[in-house]
This record gives sequence, structure tokens and C-alpha cells, in this order.
Amino acid sequence: MNETLWMHPQLHPPRLDPASHGPLPDVAPTHAPTAPARPDATKRFRSLVDTEFGFIWRSLRGLGIPAHSVDDAAQHVFWIAAQKLDSIAVGSERAFLFSTALGVSANARRALKRSREVPDEGALGAQSDDAPDAEALVSMKEERALLDRVLDLMPDELRAVFVLFVLEGTTTPEIAELLGLPPGTVASRLRRARDAFHDIARRIQALQASTEKRGTR
Repeated sequence: MNETLWMHPQLHPPRLDPASHGPLPDVAPTHAPTAPARPDATKRFRSLVDTEFGFIWRSLRGLGIPAHSVDDAAQHVFWIAAQKLDSIAVGSERAFLFSTALGVSANARRALKRSREVPDEGALGAQSDDAPDAEALVSMKEERALLDRVLDLMPDELRAVFVLFVLEGTTTPEIAELLGLPPGTVASRLRRARDAFHDIARRIQALQASTEKRGTR
């Protein structure tokens, strides 16, 4: 199974103003995030959104937020950052945002378990001129659904390093800094995560093949 399915252009975040979208029920705040009042804080916050929104959007997708909710979840992450901006050390903004994204995604997954709804049309809906044809899109959607199932079955600590390494191409030292872990621990988790990913994928695919075989009898 292809680990780099996320890298298809149709699965990248749209160019959005995070403040223009409504809240995510049970997960996001009750109002749209606004930049801090002080000019210097406003400038820092806007720079943070401009440079890190795509990273957080893709991370949230990999951490289990469905496409139809990921914009609002990203908004929520930046809303929290806006409220705590003064306490975020300069240079540690990405680590803070990713840690917040981990919490937001965990809360969202719990909410989704209570009312399971996993349409993924948004990630494939808006086609550009160089988008694949309908048959290729169907195949991509099936692969993406399988990818999400595999990731959902991975332990959170393995999923986080796997998403950072595969989705973002983040190096082991960078992941260690983001997660506040020793590089050796990150390398160990990454090895376990890749083994778990392929093992889970094989089991799911074998189960699907067995089900399809029984259906043809």
C-alpha cells in the first residue's frame, strides 16, 4: 500500500482564510478566531497562519479528521494559538500547533465515534485541469479510505510520527523537537509505525479479499 497517497495535489489544503469558516460542533470554539489586538501580536499571528496553516491542515487529515471537517479543526487549532500567543516561545510555534492539533484530533475522533460519519468527498471534489479522470478518482478514494482505516488502527504515538515523517517529510531530529522526544525514541517509534502500517494494511486487504471471494460464490 502506498504510504505517500497524501502527496497527491487533490489532497492538499485549499488556500483559505481560517477566520472565514464556521465552528466544528463539539470541537471548535463558538466563534471564529480573531487575531490578537496588539499590532505586534497581530503581525505574529498572521505570519503563523500564513506559514503553518497547510502543515496543520495536512497533519489533521493524517490524524483522522475527515475532509469535510478539517478546515474547521484547523481553525480551532489557530483559535487556541491566538488565545495563548503570549505564552508560545518564539521558535516553538510549530511544536505548539502540532501538539494542539493532536488534542483537537483526539477530541474529534471521539465525537465521530459517537456519530460515525466519514464522507471524504471534499478531498477529491474540486478538480483542476490536470486532475485524474473519474476512474482514477474512484481508485484514489478507495485507497484513501483504506489509508484512513489503517491509520485509525495505529496507536496514537505511532500515528503521530508516521504522519509527520510520511506526510510532511519531517526529519527525525525535527520530529523529536516537535514532540519533545529523544531522537532515538522517534526513530524507534517510526520503525514500529511503518511495520504496524504495513501489517495492518495487509490484514485489512486480506479480509477484504476474503469477503469479496465469499460474495462471488
